[in-house]
Amino acid sequence: MDFTIPGEPASIAPMMRDTATAAEEIGASWFTVMDHYFQMERFRTAYDPMLEGYTSLGFLAGITSTMRLGTVVTGVTYRDPGLLAKIATTLDVLSGGRAFLGIGAAWYEREHRALGVPFPSLGERFERLEESLQIALQMWSKNDGPYNGSHFQLAETICSPAPIQTPHPPIIIGGGGEKKTLRLVAQYAQGCNIIASGPEEVAHKLEVLRGHCDRLGTDYEAIEKTVQGGAANPVDDPDAFLRVAQAYADLGVQHIHFRAFGPDMSDFVRRFGDLVAPRLKEIGPG
Repeated sequence: MDFTIPGEPASIAPMMRDTATAAEEIGASWFTVMDHYFQMERFRTAYDPMLEGYTSLGFLAGITSTMRLGTVVTGVTYRDPGLLAKIATTLDVLSGGRAFLGIGAAWYEREHRALGVPFPSLGERFERLEESLQIALQMWSKNDGPYNGSHFQLAETICSPAPIQTPHPPIIIGGGGEKKTLRLVAQYAQGCNIIASGPEEVAHKLEVLRGHCDRLGTDYEAIEKTVQGGAANPVDDPDAFLRVAQAYADLGVQHIHFRAFGPDMSDFVRRFGDLVAPRLKEIGPG
């Protein structure tokens, strides 16, 4: 998420290559990028560097071989859904079946307004999100006919080649909204990425998700639970990080998603591999 490094922009590609290589060497299961046009103002400024997400993932697909690749997460407003499904399929094919579709309702209004991308109301964005999920699933099915929704109309939903993964790349929905986001996870997704302050909040969100699954008749246990946030810098304080990791594992969380800290991201990842990863492998549900 942070491309403000010495020597950028020329240093960005080598940094990504070295960091991804280090991540595979220590056994990371995911390697993700943010999907924004501008750097987030809550982190730096809109004038600081930010790469386009799927071009970055295509670059990473060519230099990695084991990690799953995706965005956490693509804003539903950034690309029309038919195009997004085609892009995710292309990533899956070129990565040898390692793509996932990370998607959410979008929130960063400034980057939309600046580049002329429509930014409808939150309610409409959630409507578009549900239709986008339906379109992706139809494109990844044998049904190549039309799709007619309130916001999107597709004359054909052809997707050739098909993804390598069957029945399709996993859909990971990001966010923790209890009425809409977690309902969409229960209804359409294979995983969730919950942004939360810590295990207590995650426990509550997962109970909400379980309730949606029960009402919809879907399998709560089959949903991959991932979290973002609520953990100390793992290299600065491994013990604190591992305590939080154990608490998450006890809730059924399978992955903790955190950023690599700079300015040398690959060095951070390798130190994580030395100091934390061997101990993390021993953690499981209590």
